[in-house]
Parts: sequence; C-alpha cells; structure tokens
Amino acid sequence: MTEMLKASLIYRFFAAIGRWFGAQWKESRVIRAFINTKSETQLAEGSRLFQAGTKLRLWQERIFHALRLDRLFRGSLFAMPFLWSLAAVVLAPLVPTMLLLGLVLLAGVSAIIRFGTDHEKPLARAPVNRYILLYALLYMVATLTSVTVTGSLYIGLLTSVFILSALVIENSIESKQQLRLIVRGAVCAAVLVALYGIYQHFFGTGGTETWVDEDMFSDISTRVYSTLDNPNVLSEYLLLAIPMAAACMFAAKTWLRRILYFAACGIMCLCMIYTFSRGGWLGLLFAIFVFLILVDRRFIFLMLAGAVCLLLFSPEVITDRFTSIGDVTDTSTSYRVSIWMGTLKMLKDYWMTGIGPGTQAFNMIYPAYSYNTISAPHAHNLFLQIVCDTGIVGIIVFILLIIVFIRMCCHAISVETRHEAKMLQIGSLSSIGGFLVQSMTDYSFYNYRVMFLFWAYLALAAVFCRAGSLREDGDKSYAKWNRA
Repeated sequence: MTEMLKASLIYRFFAAIGRWFGAQWKESRVIRAFINTKSETQLAEGSRLFQAGTKLRLWQERIFHALRLDRLFRGSLFAMPFLWSLAAVVLAPLVPTMLLLGLVLLAGVSAIIRFGTDHEKPLARAPVNRYILLYALLYMVATLTSVTVTGSLYIGLLTSVFILSALVIENSIESKQQLRLIVRGAVCAAVLVALYGIYQHFFGTGGTETWVDEDMFSDISTRVYSTLDNPNVLSEYLLLAIPMAAACMFAAKTWLRRILYFAACGIMCLCMIYTFSRGGWLGLLFAIFVFLILVDRRFIFLMLAGAVCLLLFSPEVITDRFTSIGDVTDTSTSYRVSIWMGTLKMLKDYWMTGIGPGTQAFNMIYPAYSYNTISAPHAHNLFLQIVCDTGIVGIIVFILLIIVFIRMCCHAISVETRHEAKMLQIGSLSSIGGFLVQSMTDYSFYNYRVMFLFWAYLALAAVFCRAGSLREDGDKSYAKWNRA
C-alpha cells in the first residue's frame, strides 16, 4: 500500500512541490545567514563574561581545596545538581511555588558545589546564555528601582532566581541518559496533570468560578484547570509539554514507545480542548504547524486536510468558542482590550524604566490610566508586562534572547544528523513558539511555576542543541537513577 501511494501521480506531485519549497528554503541567503550561529558561539566562548566565569571557577576550586570541601561533598547528594533539577522540572506543576523555589535553590547550590569538587566539569556554553544572565540582572535592577521596592522585592527576586535556573539546569545535565530521563519525567508529569484536568471536566472542579461569558457560551459549564488554578495557565503549561511528547513519539525506536507517547499527546490535547482557552488553542495550532513543517514540509497538505476536518466535524461548542476570537462583545475579549489600552497609555509615561515587577507596583500606577475603571493585576500580555516591569531595555533584551534562541535551534536542526536529537530540537522550538503565541493574549509568567517551566524548557533546548557532546553514560553516582 505504501509503495502504491508513493508511486501515484498525486503523491509525486505534492512531494515535488515540497522538495521545491525545501530547496528554496535551504538555498536562501537570508535563511543561511540566520541559522549560522558559529560567530555567536565563538563570541560566547571568547567573551569577557565567559572568561570571568572561568576565573571565578578556578578561585572556587582553590577555596574548596584549601578548606577540604571537595573531599567533604564529593559523591554526596549535595554535589548532584541533576537530581535536584530533575525533581524541580518534574514536580513543578504539582507542588506549591515555595517548595519549587526550594528545589531550584538546592539545584543551584548543588551546581556550585559540583563545580567546586570536580575540576573536569566544563561550563555549558550556548549563545543564549549571556542574554539569560543579562535578563535576570535587569529584573534585579528593576526591583531596586521599582515604584514600590518592598512590594516588588519578593516577585523580582523570585523571577530572577527562576530565570537563572535555566543556566543551572543546562549545566546539571551531563549525559544522554540524564537528558532522556528528565524529558520522560516532564512528559509523565504533564500526563498526570492532563488526566486530572479530564477528570475535572466529567466530575466538576469543585469551584464556583466558570471562567467564561455565560451569556455567549451557555453550553460551557466547566473549564478545567487541574493543578494550576486557572484554565489559561493550564493551557500555557500544556503548550510546553505537548510538542515535547510529540518529539518523543517521532524519536521513539519501538512501536510500544510510539503508542505510549501518542497516547500521552492525545490525553494532553484532550485536556487542552477542555480548558476552552482560545489563546491556548491558537498557540497549539501554531506549535503543530511549526513542528510538522520542520519534520517534513509535505505535512503542510496534511495540516490543510486536518483544518478542513476540524471546521466540518468539530462540536458546535468548540467551533463557537474558536470563532469568537476577536469578538469584542465577549466580556473576556473586551476586558483584555481595555487593559491593553490602559497599559499602553500608562507606558507613555513609564516606557523608559518601567514601574517594577509585581502586582503591587502595577496596582499602584495602573488605576490612574485604566479604561472604564477596569482593575487588573497585570497587563494580560507578556510583552506589555515585561515593559511595565523593566522598561524598554527589558523587552529589547527579551526579544534578542528569543531571536538568538530561534537561531540556535534552527542552526542545530539544519546540521543535526541524529534523528532523536533533531526531533527534540524541533519539539523545543515548537514549545516555545506556541507558548509565546499564547503570551500575546495573557501574562503567561503570572503563574510562577509556569514561568519556571518556560526557562527550564529553554534550558533543555540548549542541551538538545549540543546533545552530541554529552556522554553516553552518566557518572556512576547517577547510574541507578538513569536506570529507573
């Protein structure tokens, strides 16, 4: 059957079109220049920042050796940052924020101890790292220059710690086995969260909040939120996890694993539907588009057929919800538009330095600029909120960070020869892309656990891009964990 399909004129016609588009893509000078990150990597390795980090590590090793701390901590749990990073990534959607913060701090301290006790451990180098560090420093500065320093202190420090956790996670993964373990753990945790969300759809959430305009969508009785307190936040989390599970499915070498990962994708997609988050649905469609196009450009025809089927056969409640995107008569849409207008009006006066991170800072200034006396805890748009928090410099650095991240992933995808690593690189780019699309309609960092996971998935992407340099076998101290 497969041979007959490939021999058909229709298949050959569409395959020729796909190959032509692929050739134009690869031969484009603009594309070749964009994905060439050799200069970026050389700049990262030769930068003063990297040199300063190397010197700081040498001093750390000397101090540890002089105090005999290297002998004290060598082989202990406190010198195993991967275990703490694994716990943080897997448990993030399941535990309270303060417990997650404790795990992240333990991972950070453990990474410092590991560098002090193992002089052979190299510093992870990625083009995106210096932008991550700069972005974290900007949030610290914004906290100290906030309109209410005391109100912004906790949020600013928490945000900075979670941003820097990307560097900790990136440096904690030392082998391919560890990388596979943390990816599988993240997917399993997402499946559990999605299963609980599906349970809420059929048996109720136990809360009184419907999260929907009941006049327009009377057929929607429940929007699920699982362990993340809000349907939109759940959709943001699923946007990170679904492409990763799809990448594992495409990379799997046995049919049993493919079926398991396919089931995981189906469970998470079903839960995404039950969130009834229109921003989440848009983000998922974008992530699917990016993923399939990068896997094989001929999938574009499959996507067109799928779009037609969705329009024809989707339940009316889903179709009505999706087609209401942009309808300003919907209270949710009009609420967001009013907040965006008020925020833009506020930023005309505070665009340079921002007002500082946190709800207290926002509520101190925003009410004077709000439209229709609408109150809000944040700007309901990630990019607008970054300007509110850190000013114009912060959003510039964040956009540069995203551009460098995209270049890093695209370069890795274009030169990668190993199927598994390539699929994971594509999954990472799709995850972050879908998440950022959703972020245009909501402040997706408002939930700190989801904010941490964004930086964690970005760190995993950096590791995927250099997966070829990882050891096949982890340290002996990790062996029993890798076999789990």
